[in-house]
Amino acid sequence: MDSVPINVLVTLDENYIPYLNVMLSTLIRFNPGCVFHVYLLHSSISIEALEATEKMLSNAGGCLIPIKADHLALDEAPTTSRYPKEIYYRIFAARYLPENLDRILYLDPDLVLTGSILPLYRLPMDEYYYAAASHIDNIGLLHKFNELRLDMDDDSPYINSGVLLMNLSLLRKEQDYADVFHFIEKRKSHLVLPDQDIISSLYGSKIYTLDPFRYNMTERLYRMHSPFEKGLDLNWIRKHSIIIHYCGRNKPWKENYIGDLDVFYKEAVAKMKSDETG
Repeated sequence: MDSVPINVLVTLDENYIPYLNVMLSTLIRFNPGCVFHVYLLHSSISIEALEATEKMLSNAGGCLIPIKADHLALDEAPTTSRYPKEIYYRIFAARYLPENLDRILYLDPDLVLTGSILPLYRLPMDEYYYAAASHIDNIGLLHKFNELRLDMDDDSPYINSGVLLMNLSLLRKEQDYADVFHFIEKRKSHLVLPDQDIISSLYGSKIYTLDPFRYNMTERLYRMHSPFEKGLDLNWIRKHSIIIHYCGRNKPWKENYIGDLDVFYKEAVAKMKSDETG
């Protein structure tokens, strides 16, 4: 058993709680003996809506710690129905979370785990603010477009923010909130995925790049590389991938899902329901 609790951060609105529960069920199942302290940064989720989440975590020896966050000075931050103000909470996590936490693993609710999270969580962070995966080749045209759009350094990764290991101790010491607001004001007409754009542009040199095939496998990544590289098929993913991320609009709980990786989500749902009734 891992005697030190693993700190996990989630940020979402009430509509995503059912998918959060699926994600957490896989986190617990594939990490037996681990104790999870799950911090939920939110703006308006009711206590009643979290009852099933709290029960699941407590049954596994962990706990849910909701933290109601204000919006700071985010009134001018670009938002849409797809990207609400909650996406900015992960950028300012070091401000909201207890000061005794030195690191935390942020996980999107639209993912499932298929293996142990411990090697990632214990990764030495040293001078890095974040550890995250990129789905974009640093020498490709899309990266060049992001360099121009966001004024990024050419050697900075453009990361996917759905899986972020955060060095809270260093962020508290060095993160300047004014830099974030200045960037938003200067670049807000160019922001497409605001939280990813901000983290990648401002903190690129402070990001440790993870293997996306292992820690942020997506349907798009699978389609781009299967079956010609790595022997990449579903069996390879079962053996090597730890996190399957259903980013974008192609969600496995929707009837019109396109692809093959929804099999992992369906398995997770079936197992969770079996555990609830068993």
